[in-house]
Amino acid sequence: MRKNNSWIDPSIFIKHIHVAEEIAELDYTKEILERAKLPTTIVPQGQSPSGFKGTCSSLFALGKQHLFLCQNKGSFFKPCPGTTEYRCCGYHVLNIGMNCPIDCVYCILQAYLNQPWISAFVNLDTLFSEIRASLRDAPEMFFRIGTGEFTDSLALERITGISKKLVTFIASLKNVTLELKTKSGSIENLANIDHQGKTLLSWSLNSPAIMKKEEIRSATLMERLGAAQRAAQWGYGLGFHFDPIIYHPNWRQGYAETIDILFRKVPREAIVWISLGALRYLPSLKTISTERFTHSSIFYQEFITGLDGKYRYFRTLREEMYCYIYKLLCERVAEDTCIYFCMESDEMWQNVCGYLPESKGGISSMLNTAAMKFTEKY
Repeated sequence: MRKNNSWIDPSIFIKHIHVAEEIAELDYTKEILERAKLPTTIVPQGQSPSGFKGTCSSLFALGKQHLFLCQNKGSFFKPCPGTTEYRCCGYHVLNIGMNCPIDCVYCILQAYLNQPWISAFVNLDTLFSEIRASLRDAPEMFFRIGTGEFTDSLALERITGISKKLVTFIASLKNVTLELKTKSGSIENLANIDHQGKTLLSWSLNSPAIMKKEEIRSATLMERLGAAQRAAQWGYGLGFHFDPIIYHPNWRQGYAETIDILFRKVPREAIVWISLGALRYLPSLKTISTERFTHSSIFYQEFITGLDGKYRYFRTLREEMYCYIYKLLCERVAEDTCIYFCMESDEMWQNVCGYLPESKGGISSMLNTAAMKFTEKY
């Protein structure tokens, strides 16, 4: 049961597991079921979990209590889609599943998903083979890999244990860094692993008001930073993502409070990178989210359609927020920590940071250098 109103481990929200018939006898599937000890239903081959009637958006809340163990029949490993209109960091996405038990008001997956339940992919032999093949085919390339594009990297770790397997696997490879991004504090599985400095544990951070109101069933700021503190003690590099930065009453005070607590709790030398990105969303997300979360007002600001078709704050407001937060961070970070923008324009980089990424080799090079410097300590 949930203790002290804490969602440090959001996997406790899962109430039922559905298992695709074709993977029911895999050792990994049995391992998950043994750990979870939850009611289980076998789903006939080629079918989906039953008992979900209605539109996907109307079933999101129910779906987050149901985990579907299945195969990924597509690609596990691919470059981050990004856009050509804004600067992308050259990330590679490792798709370990879809959806998570945390329910963020602004979550873009609400506009992408066509099924309400959480999916976890269990055909790990294929996953590992794809990574090996990609690294083998580009031996001159440094890969930054993340599992947090379509799900929270650690929200289900107590049940699936997949991140522990990934950390061990990545430690044996060259020219690679794995980033596990989360809004949980569920890191116990990652203690006492010989990670070789090749895995970063990262947390999404926000103003305390936003975290409390808009990030439902997520760990608190102190829970996240407490986990980050333990991760640093275990030798992991750390990442932090102020994304999405959201305009709200007393936003300056809120972000300043978060940054102050961050640097009081976490050793700055352990922080490899920090990203900044303002709220941006597909037009369809506003309709879905405002119907689901009537308490929220984050979509009732002034927005403009960006070059990528997503709604964004006006450039002047984004720049104001970025300048304020960037200055606070620059006053506290270690020399080797890389601060960067996620999906922003050259104009924003120049106006806020005073330089363009090309002057430092490009965003990808900046992040690769930060990751490699940390790994060199091992």
